[in-house]
Amino acid sequence: MHAVDLQTPPEAAFAVLCEVEKWPVWLSFLRSARLAQPGGSLTPGAEVLVRSAIPGDEEQLYEVDQYIENHMLALVGAYSVRRRIDFRIERKTTRSKMTARIDYPTYGGRVAAFVDRLTKRRKLSSALAESMVHFKGLVEYRRGEAAADDLEL
Repeated sequence: MHAVDLQTPPEAAFAVLCEVEKWPVWLSFLRSARLAQPGGSLTPGAEVLVRSAIPGDEEQLYEVDQYIENHMLALVGAYSVRRRIDFRIERKTTRSKMTARIDYPTYGGRVAAFVDRLTKRRKLSSALAESMVHFKGLVEYRRGEAAADDLEL
């Protein structure tokens, strides 16, 4: 689980989060993401197809399990309820805080779980931490303002 403070209201952050096709831009461990129904909306029960570096099948089907406008988006694996992707955004006055968590099952007993924790899970955790920084940059980017304005002393 990783969290990042955002200098934007939760509505702006949630709007970026709901752009499923753009997830690979800021989630570095994803190769592609799209709604299973082209032109569909991100609502409870909607299906999302994801190609990722998360161990498992090449393309995984997730279903929107929980959706609260401007607050929470939770996906659960269509064929494994132990496979989850959760995003939460909390309001902090004019700012917000985003928390992300990714869970997936490990098969093969205690030894396989231990090896997974030392290798793939650690790498995925590091990638998620970096992805949160990318998300922060995307959300806080202000269009129309010169970059030099931010550098004034």
